[in-house]
Amino acid sequence: MLIGIPLETASGETRVAVTPETARKLAGQGHTVRIQAGAGVAASATDEAYSAAGAEITDAAGAFGCELVLKVRAPSAAELPMLKAGSALVGMLNPFDGEGLQRLATAGVTGFALEAAPRTTRAQSMDVLSSQANIAGYKAVMIAADKYQRFFPMLMTAAGTVKAARVVILGVGVAGLQAIATAKRLGAVIEASDVRPSVKEQVESLGAKFIEVSYDTPEEKEAAVGVGGYAKPMPQSWLDRQKIEVAKRVAAADVVISTALIPGRAAPTLVTEEMVKAMKPGSVIVDIAAGKGPNGVGGNCPLSEADKTVVKHGVTLVGETNLPALVAADSSALYARNVLDFLKLVLTKEGTFNVPMDDDIVAACLMTQGGEVKRKS
Repeated sequence: MLIGIPLETASGETRVAVTPETARKLAGQGHTVRIQAGAGVAASATDEAYSAAGAEITDAAGAFGCELVLKVRAPSAAELPMLKAGSALVGMLNPFDGEGLQRLATAGVTGFALEAAPRTTRAQSMDVLSSQANIAGYKAVMIAADKYQRFFPMLMTAAGTVKAARVVILGVGVAGLQAIATAKRLGAVIEASDVRPSVKEQVESLGAKFIEVSYDTPEEKEAAVGVGGYAKPMPQSWLDRQKIEVAKRVAAADVVISTALIPGRAAPTLVTEEMVKAMKPGSVIVDIAAGKGPNGVGGNCPLSEADKTVVKHGVTLVGETNLPALVAADSSALYARNVLDFLKLVLTKEGTFNVPMDDDIVAACLMTQGGEVKRKS
């Protein structure tokens, strides 16, 4: 099969959908791999490395004109006409972007959004959200350590003792757990909060303290279970109690990392402006949900600004929206392996493309086919 990998053109995007490692495996299976010149450079993968792996170097038209196109982000309006009708596209296409999916359908492209894969054991190896969130959690702490003007670990020196930084992690999914682990390695004292009581054991196993909030009604207890591995929106009564507990911790914190996202919904507000005002001067907030707040404004903190680092009320707020792109080589390596594992479900041994709708992963990821948007929003 003719497989194309274009250069990602979205602003700030440095990742690539296929690395020399996975290009070699695809070529070894008998496929022709065509990668756009320079597509992997930002991820430390040179054209020479791809050539050595058996790939052909081409231009944008050559990459987009293949039977199967592998991308990180959905194609732009300028790129869409280069896709052939009847071709297949695999990438992070944003299942909640109805307009974008309709454009793909109109172009006659069979599109698969890897973010829509179910949270099942079988789908773990192709779970792009988890692989990229892992990196986001790590990088969020590294950025916080860079912006914070004090040490993270406790230090005993001849000039006196330096206290360890107090770090609060809000949202304990994949990104939150990695943030805890990274902050712990740097020597910080960590507390973490999540709506799901089931994550308490994971938090404590990483050496952090879990911020507990009671569940007083059947509705609160039901919502706390979550669905599909994700948190559910919590009743206001519980959120009010959580806000009080979180506010106490945030006021005493040196660094806050907020990671709470619910797919298809606006990010919940966890750190209010009043909480920011109560923080110590020089404190740092890294808002992984920046740009995903109500109406696309703010994130877990309404003061966050997408893709900007700002200082408000003496607190530095980092609103980087694509943290994995700041660790391009490893982000690409993990993403490319996710893609390779997904392709095992749709590429036959004969090298043809197949869409087995009886496969729950393929069915969940299929967004467009035959000129129609297949996803039921």
